[in-house]
Amino acid sequence: MKSYRLPLFTIVLLTALSPAFAQKDSPSRKHPELRIDNTPLRAGEAKAPAPASYADVLDQVRASVVSVYSSKIERRSIPNYLRGILGDLPDRERRVDGLGSGVIISPDGYILTNNHVVADADELKVLLHDDRELVAKVIGTDPKTDIAVIKIEATNLPAATLTDSDKLRVGDIVFAIGNPLGVGQTVTMGIVSATSRRVGILDDVRGYEDFIQTDAAINRGNSGGALIDARGRVVGINSAIVSNSQGNIGIGFAIPANLARFILKSLVETGTVARGLLGVTSETLTPDLAESYGLKRETKGVIVTDLNPANGPAAKASLKPDDIITAIDGRAVTSLEDLRLLVAQTSPGTTVRVDYLRDAKPQTAQVTLGKLEDGAAAAGEFLPGVEVAALTPELRREYGIDDRVNGLLITDLAVRSAYSAVFPRGGVITQINGIPVRTVADARQALRDDNIPNRASIWINGTNRRVSFLSP
Repeated sequence: MKSYRLPLFTIVLLTALSPAFAQKDSPSRKHPELRIDNTPLRAGEAKAPAPASYADVLDQVRASVVSVYSSKIERRSIPNYLRGILGDLPDRERRVDGLGSGVIISPDGYILTNNHVVADADELKVLLHDDRELVAKVIGTDPKTDIAVIKIEATNLPAATLTDSDKLRVGDIVFAIGNPLGVGQTVTMGIVSATSRRVGILDDVRGYEDFIQTDAAINRGNSGGALIDARGRVVGINSAIVSNSQGNIGIGFAIPANLARFILKSLVETGTVARGLLGVTSETLTPDLAESYGLKRETKGVIVTDLNPANGPAAKASLKPDDIITAIDGRAVTSLEDLRLLVAQTSPGTTVRVDYLRDAKPQTAQVTLGKLEDGAAAAGEFLPGVEVAALTPELRREYGIDDRVNGLLITDLAVRSAYSAVFPRGGVITQINGIPVRTVADARQALRDDNIPNRASIWINGTNRRVSFLSP
């Protein structure tokens, strides 16, 4: 459960167990055969009389929604002060059970669910609509979107049909299917209340939020279940609710099917998620900033403030600081979050069309996206004995680093390192030889190969200082 930004309300992950990590099985290289139907709802359907029943539509998909049961063993150590009194007692163990839902998306047993349903589970079982119970293995998880893919060994399963979630409109009828509170499969009805919601539930992992909001009743246990349109197609994967009582009050969130499909493909084919990199730092264009660029106040877009890395995809496509990005592949970019999401759910190596304004004139560029490095790839040894890491929200809070400071945090220095007197632990390397650095690869590439000293800019304790050093 995670605190929401508004008072009195709480974001509730819809499963009874929310551990933090999962052990992944070796991924299959075969991509599952998905059923896709992107036909839009006909305009006339909105004017037609409301049907007396949706039973026939739901019969097509109910068998595709399963219950996911997880269990893990929690171990608690006996405190040392009690061991001194009671002797060397064994650690205490207890079994913790969790409940969620999932959606079969291929006849050979691939299932979409939530990361928080399966994370850290020692055992997973799936209950099918025909009452068969099968052991499941984790193919891959993505905490940044709360998506996971699991698999059961079975054939000829009733796979759900996915559709283009970008075509959803506020007011479209939707159904939530899952196993709330363990009472058994339940279908509830509502409408799409909003799209592209960002509520902060994934902020702690710097995740990607683009939720469908619905008033269809969903509760604990619905996590990983299906959000269905009026044709019985999956438009989203249910993930969380806003509540002041941990129960349904009509504000639920689902991960769009398009985002889930992108994560699914990457997890099944590689076991990880490879996200695109545009290579810019940017900020949202506000009405006042739009005026300052000679644009109408209502102009939407994102201002390129820096090229990062300096020789990255955007730089190679001749984008420059002060360019204003308005669309990626025809999809409007109205905020920094829009740009981040659109690029991140595009595979590295993909060439995208970037529409932008330069000096108030429309321009286009074809940009071949790089690969966004995450986690360990953004950290490592920069120089012998100098350990650095890309800044994250957690590191900024821990070290008290302003959001305006960008670079590599110096996390550790070896006592015998030749550079220990040059680089201060806790400082942030912002530039090397005048080139901004954000990753270890940036920093190493900016080094001079000859015997000319390098120059680095370092932010520490609110001040900037310059240091010089020779490459190893």
